[in-house]
Amino acid sequence: MTIEIIDSHAHLDFEEFEADFNDILARAKDAGVVSMITIGSSDGFESAPKAIALAEKYSNIWASAGIHPHAAATEFNPTKLKEFCTHPRVVAIGETGLDFFRDWSPKEDQERWFRAQIEIAKELKKPLIIHSRNAGAECFSILSETKAMEVGGVFHCYSEDAEFAKKLRDINFLVSFPGTITFKKNDALREIVKAIPIEQIMVETDAPYMSPEPFRGKRCESAFVAETAKMVAKVKGMEFAECAKILTATTRGFFKI
Repeated sequence: MTIEIIDSHAHLDFEEFEADFNDILARAKDAGVVSMITIGSSDGFESAPKAIALAEKYSNIWASAGIHPHAAATEFNPTKLKEFCTHPRVVAIGETGLDFFRDWSPKEDQERWFRAQIEIAKELKKPLIIHSRNAGAECFSILSETKAMEVGGVFHCYSEDAEFAKKLRDINFLVSFPGTITFKKNDALREIVKAIPIEQIMVETDAPYMSPEPFRGKRCESAFVAETAKMVAKVKGMEFAECAKILTATTRGFFKI
């Protein structure tokens, strides 16, 4: 059986990838990675057009567009953001949400941009990619209040517990795990993976961050998502091929690719 995997969240427009981008794509292909979602939400409005340009150039790359909570002090101009979000290669809105750990932007600005992006997602009927750090309850409250379940979404780099994931299922949200689930001392996170239904899970790299074992400490790239998928399979007691098939089907359905 041919194994196909999708990297549901990577930052391929970052300068860390410029020098050897074609090699990165080749290694991803060799690892069975058939598609990548590059996240256009960094540096205010700077990242979205770069992500879209990559998605236009490469048929196996798709883009998101949004304003990251770290950049929520950016000029509040939802109309400008919506122009990027309407592009046919943009398959999701975000990453957006709340980050009360770094707290690099005022909380009121984070919430204002978060609510605006939920409305864009609902209008365009595209799912949301949620960044939530030390803000799970607040994110859930806003998503519920704004009826974000109409489009659904995913909590990327999932760090809440299995009970919270159950609440997310009730509002049409998935969870996505990066390479951290492979870290040798991260048994607690693996127990969370074990408790969440496989149909609610996607895998990601968040490249260039959080390389999985055995690449920990190196620049992360999309090929490494295979290691994360293998760990999901191991935790679930599944054959890798069957697990990858389900993960990929879920991701294709989520992004409609």
